[in-house]
Amino acid sequence: MFMAFLQLFSGFFKIGLFTVGGGYAMLPLMQQEIARYGWVSAAEFVDIIAIAEMTPGAIAVNTATFVGFRTAGILGAIVATTALALPSLLIIVPLSNFWETHQEHPVLKAIFNGIRPAVAGLIGAAAMYIGQTALQYDPLLSQKDAFPIDFRSLIIAAVVFLAVRKRNVDPIKAILVSALVGLIVFGF
Repeated sequence: MFMAFLQLFSGFFKIGLFTVGGGYAMLPLMQQEIARYGWVSAAEFVDIIAIAEMTPGAIAVNTATFVGFRTAGILGAIVATTALALPSLLIIVPLSNFWETHQEHPVLKAIFNGIRPAVAGLIGAAAMYIGQTALQYDPLLSQKDAFPIDFRSLIIAAVVFLAVRKRNVDPIKAILVSALVGLIVFGF
């Protein structure tokens, strides 16, 4: 059990240390670490992201807590969440004073001009991974092996995307309506 805690701590500390750009930008590295240690399957990871998105708090923290809990119970959740947040705490506290006095420096501006598009790329990679996993047929619900994309899921994703992006529909309402649609379309 000690090894599980050590792996959770080192994996989530690495995620917290090397990810810039917030929770969604953390997802590709989080997915890589989860696959490396085999904490949960790809489908479970996408389900965890969905749960983390629906619950209060930051998606990365919620995901770390859930993965830690699934791996090693309540103590695992505490270890994973602490490890994820610890690098930020250790880095931000000393950097905050430096940032306040030097944020207009041309070198810092150039660095952040390079980091911003990288963050967009990381978030895009996370979106592609989640989309590929979420839009596949669920083997428990369907035996469709000829075409790997479930068009019902694709239609739900497209409608939610358009509703939120073009019509400014509240994401919480979109999730709740999608859950109801899932009950109707995919059955009980």
